[in-house]
Amino acid sequence: MAMVGGTMMAAYLRVSMPTSPQSPTTTRRRCRNLKTSCSVNRPKIPMPPLNPKDPFLSKLASVAASSPETLLNTPKNSDTLPYLDIFDSPKLMATPAQVERSVSYNEHRPRRPPPDLPSLLLHGRIVYIGMPLVPAVTELVVAELMYLQYMDPKEPIYIYINSTGTTRDDGETVGMETEGFAIYDAMMQLKNEIHTVAVGSAIGQACLLLSAGSPGKRFMMPHAKAMIQQPRIPSSGLMPASDVLIRAKEVIINRDNLVKLLAKHTGNVSIMHSQRKQLLM
Repeated sequence: MAMVGGTMMAAYLRVSMPTSPQSPTTTRRRCRNLKTSCSVNRPKIPMPPLNPKDPFLSKLASVAASSPETLLNTPKNSDTLPYLDIFDSPKLMATPAQVERSVSYNEHRPRRPPPDLPSLLLHGRIVYIGMPLVPAVTELVVAELMYLQYMDPKEPIYIYINSTGTTRDDGETVGMETEGFAIYDAMMQLKNEIHTVAVGSAIGQACLLLSAGSPGKRFMMPHAKAMIQQPRIPSSGLMPASDVLIRAKEVIINRDNLVKLLAKHTGNVSIMHSQRKQLLM
Protein backbone atom coordinates (compact mmCIF):
# COMPACT_ATOMS: atom_id res chain seq x y z
CA MET A 1 0.00 0.00 0.00
CA ALA A 2 2.86 2.39 0.78
CA MET A 3 4.51 1.44 -2.50
CA VAL A 4 1.35 2.33 -4.47
CA GLY A 5 1.00 5.68 -2.64
CA GLY A 6 4.61 6.58 -3.36
CA THR A 7 4.16 5.78 -7.04
CA MET A 8 1.07 8.01 -7.28
CA MET A 9 2.91 10.88 -5.52
CA ALA A 10 5.84 10.58 -7.93
CA ALA A 11 3.55 10.67 -10.92
CA TYR A 12 1.87 13.75 -9.51
CA LEU A 13 5.21 15.53 -9.05
CA ARG A 14 6.44 14.25 -12.46
CA VAL A 15 9.55 12.81 -10.90
CA SER A 16 10.68 9.32 -11.89
CA MET A 17 11.11 7.10 -8.87
CA PRO A 18 13.94 4.62 -8.89
CA THR A 19 12.63 1.09 -9.32
CA SER A 20 15.57 -0.51 -7.63
CA PRO A 21 17.65 0.63 -4.70
CA GLN A 22 20.96 2.25 -5.63
CA SER A 23 24.17 2.40 -3.72
CA PRO A 24 25.26 5.60 -1.91
CA THR A 25 28.29 5.86 -4.21
CA THR A 26 26.08 6.11 -7.30
CA THR A 27 23.91 8.73 -5.65
CA ARG A 28 26.94 10.88 -4.68
CA ARG A 29 28.38 10.61 -8.21
CA ARG A 30 25.07 11.73 -9.71
CA CYS A 31 24.94 14.70 -7.34
CA ARG A 32 28.49 15.67 -8.28
CA ASN A 33 27.59 15.56 -11.98
CA LEU A 34 24.55 17.73 -11.29
CA LYS A 35 26.66 20.34 -9.46
CA THR A 36 29.24 20.35 -12.26
CA SER A 37 26.60 20.88 -14.93
CA CYS A 38 25.03 23.73 -12.95
CA SER A 39 28.38 25.46 -12.47
CA VAL A 40 29.25 25.15 -16.16
CA ASN A 41 25.92 26.40 -17.51
CA ARG A 42 25.66 29.36 -15.15
CA PRO A 43 26.08 32.58 -17.21
CA LYS A 44 28.54 35.22 -16.06
CA ILE A 45 27.07 38.72 -15.80
CA PRO A 46 29.54 41.28 -17.20
CA MET A 47 30.29 44.11 -14.78
CA PRO A 48 31.18 47.55 -16.15
CA PRO A 49 34.45 49.07 -14.94
CA LEU A 50 34.08 51.39 -11.98
CA ASN A 51 35.55 54.83 -12.11
CA PRO A 52 37.25 55.78 -8.82
CA LYS A 53 36.72 59.49 -9.65
CA ASP A 54 32.95 59.12 -9.87
CA PRO A 55 31.49 61.70 -7.43
CA PHE A 56 28.40 59.56 -6.77
CA LEU A 57 30.43 56.50 -5.75
CA SER A 58 32.78 58.64 -3.65
CA LYS A 59 29.84 60.12 -1.79
CA LEU A 60 28.34 56.67 -1.17
CA ALA A 61 31.66 55.35 0.15
CA SER A 62 32.10 58.27 2.55
CA VAL A 63 28.53 57.92 3.88
CA ALA A 64 28.93 54.14 4.28
CA ALA A 65 32.14 54.64 6.27
CA SER A 66 30.77 57.35 8.57
CA SER A 67 27.12 56.32 9.08
CA PRO A 68 26.13 53.04 7.41
CA GLU A 69 22.65 53.15 8.97
CA THR A 70 21.80 55.96 6.54
CA LEU A 71 22.12 53.55 3.63
CA LEU A 72 20.40 50.66 5.39
CA ASN A 73 17.34 52.59 6.59
CA THR A 74 16.24 53.95 3.23
CA PRO A 75 12.49 54.48 2.69
CA LYS A 76 10.96 51.94 0.36
CA ASN A 77 8.05 54.01 -0.93
CA SER A 78 9.75 57.23 -1.97
CA ASP A 79 9.34 59.50 -4.97
CA THR A 80 13.08 60.06 -5.38
CA LEU A 81 15.59 57.56 -6.70
CA PRO A 82 17.56 55.46 -4.18
CA TYR A 83 20.44 57.11 -2.34
CA LEU A 84 19.81 60.55 -3.87
CA ASP A 85 18.56 61.89 -0.54
CA ILE A 86 22.11 61.83 0.88
CA PHE A 87 23.11 64.71 -1.38
CA ASP A 88 22.44 68.30 -0.40
CA SER A 89 21.25 69.25 -3.91
CA PRO A 90 20.69 66.04 -5.88
CA LYS A 91 20.96 66.28 -9.66
CA LEU A 92 19.83 63.57 -12.00
CA MET A 93 21.87 64.91 -14.91
CA ALA A 94 24.91 67.15 -15.23
CA THR A 95 27.12 68.50 -17.95
CA PRO A 96 29.44 65.96 -19.61
CA ALA A 97 32.51 67.92 -18.50
CA GLN A 98 31.57 67.50 -14.81
CA VAL A 99 30.45 63.87 -14.47
CA GLU A 100 32.38 60.77 -15.46
CA ARG A 101 30.16 57.72 -15.67
CA SER A 102 32.75 55.11 -16.62
CA VAL A 103 36.34 54.83 -17.74
CA SER A 104 35.46 53.58 -21.22
CA TYR A 105 32.93 56.37 -21.80
CA ASN A 106 35.24 59.21 -20.79
CA GLU A 107 38.52 57.88 -22.14
CA HIS A 108 38.64 60.12 -25.23
CA ARG A 109 36.12 62.78 -24.29
CA PRO A 110 37.43 66.37 -23.87
CA ARG A 111 37.25 67.84 -20.39
CA ARG A 112 35.77 71.11 -21.69
CA PRO A 113 33.74 72.11 -24.76
CA PRO A 114 35.89 72.75 -27.84
CA PRO A 115 36.30 76.40 -28.82
CA ASP A 116 34.74 77.74 -31.99
CA LEU A 117 36.78 78.53 -35.10
CA PRO A 118 36.94 82.34 -34.65
CA SER A 119 38.33 81.79 -31.14
CA LEU A 120 41.05 79.51 -32.49
CA LEU A 121 41.98 82.06 -35.15
CA LEU A 122 41.98 84.84 -32.57
CA HIS A 123 44.32 82.78 -30.41
CA GLY A 124 46.72 82.80 -33.38
CA ARG A 125 46.26 86.61 -33.73
CA ILE A 126 44.33 86.17 -36.99
CA VAL A 127 41.30 88.29 -37.93
CA TYR A 128 39.30 86.94 -40.85
CA ILE A 129 36.91 89.18 -42.82
CA GLY A 130 34.89 86.85 -45.03
CA MET A 131 31.62 88.76 -45.43
CA PRO A 132 30.42 92.13 -46.73
CA LEU A 133 31.04 94.99 -44.33
CA VAL A 134 27.76 95.14 -42.45
CA PRO A 135 27.44 96.58 -38.91
CA ALA A 136 27.75 93.16 -37.23
CA VAL A 137 31.02 92.41 -39.07
CA THR A 138 32.41 95.85 -38.28
CA GLU A 139 31.62 95.48 -34.59
CA LEU A 140 33.32 92.09 -34.38
CA VAL A 141 36.45 93.11 -36.32
CA VAL A 142 36.98 96.31 -34.32
CA ALA A 143 36.53 94.40 -31.03
CA GLU A 144 39.04 91.73 -32.09
CA LEU A 145 41.62 94.35 -33.10
CA MET A 146 41.28 96.13 -29.76
CA TYR A 147 41.52 92.84 -27.88
CA LEU A 148 44.67 91.75 -29.70
CA GLN A 149 46.38 95.06 -29.00
CA TYR A 150 45.41 94.76 -25.34
CA MET A 151 46.86 91.25 -25.11
CA ASP A 152 50.19 92.17 -26.73
CA PRO A 153 50.90 95.59 -28.31
CA LYS A 154 54.14 94.34 -29.89
CA GLU A 155 53.14 91.14 -31.69
CA PRO A 156 51.84 91.53 -35.28
CA ILE A 157 48.18 91.12 -36.25
CA TYR A 158 47.19 89.18 -39.38
CA ILE A 159 44.07 90.24 -41.27
CA TYR A 160 42.78 87.91 -44.01
CA ILE A 161 40.30 89.63 -46.33
CA ASN A 162 37.74 88.03 -48.64
CA SER A 163 35.02 90.63 -48.87
CA THR A 164 33.07 92.59 -51.45
CA GLY A 165 33.04 95.71 -49.28
CA THR A 166 29.72 97.34 -48.56
CA THR A 167 28.04 95.71 -51.58
CA ARG A 168 27.21 92.16 -52.61
CA ASP A 169 28.39 90.34 -55.72
CA ASP A 170 25.44 91.65 -57.73
CA GLY A 171 26.20 95.25 -56.71
CA GLU A 172 23.38 95.70 -54.22
CA THR A 173 24.31 97.90 -51.27
CA VAL A 174 24.18 96.08 -47.93
CA GLY A 175 26.05 98.51 -45.67
CA MET A 176 27.04 102.12 -45.28
CA GLU A 177 30.43 103.33 -46.50
CA THR A 178 31.26 104.31 -42.93
CA GLU A 179 31.59 100.62 -41.99
CA GLY A 180 34.87 100.35 -43.89
CA PHE A 181 36.13 103.66 -42.51
CA ALA A 182 35.40 102.48 -38.96
CA ILE A 183 37.66 99.42 -39.39
CA TYR A 184 40.28 101.56 -41.15
CA ASP A 185 40.41 104.09 -38.29
CA ALA A 186 40.73 101.24 -35.77
CA MET A 187 43.66 99.82 -37.75
CA MET A 188 45.39 103.21 -37.81
CA GLN A 189 45.14 103.53 -34.03
CA LEU A 190 46.88 100.20 -33.35
CA LYS A 191 50.47 100.06 -32.19
CA ASN A 192 50.94 96.59 -33.65
CA GLU A 193 52.35 95.76 -37.04
CA ILE A 194 49.47 94.74 -39.32
CA HIS A 195 49.81 92.07 -42.01
CA THR A 196 46.99 92.09 -44.57
CA VAL A 197 46.36 89.21 -46.95
CA ALA A 198 43.80 89.20 -49.77
CA VAL A 199 42.08 85.83 -50.16
CA GLY A 200 39.57 85.67 -53.00
CA SER A 201 38.58 89.31 -53.48
CA ALA A 202 38.98 92.70 -51.84
CA ILE A 203 36.51 95.10 -53.46
CA GLY A 204 35.70 98.68 -52.55
CA GLN A 205 36.15 99.34 -48.85
CA ALA A 206 37.79 95.93 -48.44
CA CYS A 207 40.47 97.06 -50.91
CA LEU A 208 41.15 100.03 -48.63
CA LEU A 209 41.62 97.69 -45.67
CA LEU A 210 44.06 95.63 -47.72
CA SER A 211 46.15 98.69 -48.54
CA ALA A 212 46.07 99.90 -44.92
CA GLY A 213 48.49 97.20 -43.77
CA SER A 214 52.04 97.94 -42.75
CA PRO A 215 54.37 98.75 -45.68
CA GLY A 216 55.96 95.58 -46.97
CA LYS A 217 53.40 93.42 -45.14
CA ARG A 218 50.55 93.53 -47.67
CA PHE A 219 50.04 90.34 -49.65
CA MET A 220 47.67 88.86 -52.22
CA MET A 221 47.06 85.22 -53.05
CA PRO A 222 47.86 84.16 -56.65
CA HIS A 223 44.21 84.16 -57.73
CA ALA A 224 42.94 87.01 -55.52
CA LYS A 225 41.74 90.32 -56.94
CA ALA A 226 41.60 93.83 -55.55
CA MET A 227 39.45 96.49 -57.19
CA ILE A 228 37.39 99.57 -56.50
CA GLN A 229 34.01 100.42 -57.94
CA GLN A 230 31.64 103.31 -58.16
CA PRO A 231 29.49 103.59 -55.00
CA ARG A 232 25.74 103.23 -55.26
CA ILE A 233 22.97 104.98 -53.38
CA PRO A 234 20.71 102.59 -51.46
CA SER A 235 17.07 102.34 -52.43
CA SER A 236 15.45 105.75 -51.89
CA GLY A 237 12.03 105.42 -53.48
CA LEU A 238 10.17 106.92 -50.51
CA MET A 239 12.67 109.66 -49.76
CA PRO A 240 12.06 113.30 -50.77
CA ALA A 241 14.24 114.84 -53.45
CA SER A 242 16.22 116.93 -50.96
CA ASP A 243 17.22 113.83 -48.96
CA VAL A 244 18.23 112.02 -52.15
CA LEU A 245 20.49 114.94 -53.08
CA ILE A 246 22.07 114.99 -49.61
CA ARG A 247 22.73 111.25 -49.76
CA ALA A 248 24.21 111.53 -53.25
CA LYS A 249 26.64 114.21 -52.06
CA GLU A 250 27.61 112.06 -49.10
CA VAL A 251 28.32 109.10 -51.37
CA ILE A 252 30.57 111.25 -53.57
CA ILE A 253 32.48 112.54 -50.54
CA ASN A 254 33.01 108.99 -49.24
CA ARG A 255 34.27 107.88 -52.63
CA ASP A 256 36.75 110.76 -52.81
CA ASN A 257 38.02 109.94 -49.32
CA LEU A 258 38.43 106.30 -50.35
CA VAL A 259 40.46 107.28 -53.41
CA LYS A 260 42.67 109.66 -51.42
CA LEU A 261 43.44 107.01 -48.81
CA LEU A 262 44.23 104.44 -51.48
CA ALA A 263 46.62 106.87 -53.16
CA LYS A 264 48.22 107.62 -49.79
CA HIS A 265 48.90 103.98 -48.85
CA THR A 266 49.84 102.71 -52.30
CA GLY A 267 51.73 105.78 -53.52
CA ASN A 268 49.79 105.56 -56.80
CA VAL A 269 48.59 109.09 -57.56
CA SER A 270 47.16 107.97 -60.91
CA ILE A 271 44.14 106.57 -59.06
CA MET A 272 42.98 110.10 -58.26
CA HIS A 273 43.50 111.26 -61.85
CA SER A 274 41.50 108.35 -63.25
CA GLN A 275 38.62 109.03 -60.90
CA ARG A 276 38.59 112.72 -61.93
CA LYS A 277 38.49 111.72 -65.62
CA GLN A 278 35.46 109.51 -64.94
CA LEU A 279 33.66 112.41 -63.26
CA LEU A 280 34.32 114.66 -66.29
CA MET A 281 33.06 112.00 -68.67
